[in-house]
Amino acid sequence: MRRALALAALAALSLAACKGEPDEMTEAKATDVPKVVASAGTGPAVAIENKYGTPVKDRVATIGLLNKRNNLTQDLQMKPGESRRVGNVIVKLATCERSLPWERPPETGAFVQVFVEERAKTSDPLAWRKVFSGWLFKNSPSLNVVEHPVYDVWVKDCAMKFPGEEENPADLAAASNAAKPSGSASAAAAPAPAAGPAEPD
Repeated sequence: MRRALALAALAALSLAACKGEPDEMTEAKATDVPKVVASAGTGPAVAIENKYGTPVKDRVATIGLLNKRNNLTQDLQMKPGESRRVGNVIVKLATCERSLPWERPPETGAFVQVFVEERAKTSDPLAWRKVFSGWLFKNSPSLNVVEHPVYDVWVKDCAMKFPGEEENPADLAAASNAAKPSGSASAAAAPAPAAGPAEPD
């Protein structure tokens, strides 16, 4: 009995000694963006503002992320300047843009950077490496592609508005028709079709 108690006390002491200081790698969550990546430049220092559209800081991009190993897809909604970590991949958004409503063909794009924590060689330690930096286009995905064996990233949307888009005439007409009651005075006041001359029997 004494021997069992002595062994239990020894085990408790050895576990307490192993605890020590918390390791930064084990304490970091899989969603925290490392300082090395967060401080990395995103290309253009300042996004050029379009005087007609939503200010850059108020836009929201939807970026698709695919892990080819397990075929899991995830949508990341991000504002310009934001970074998002999912496991060992980080997506940074510098800005997003879409073409003016009257421009054809319509296009949506986002300037993103992709960092992956991986080994350059099997013997090397894990390190964050930039695997992509540039514009991605929704309707022309082949113009610029994230070439990585595990991850694929693409732009799905850029939520922004241009002047006049808030008052779409078709939407206003549909809304006003839906607001009118079915037996409205305007329907009763419509002129009846004129009766033609009566035909003889």
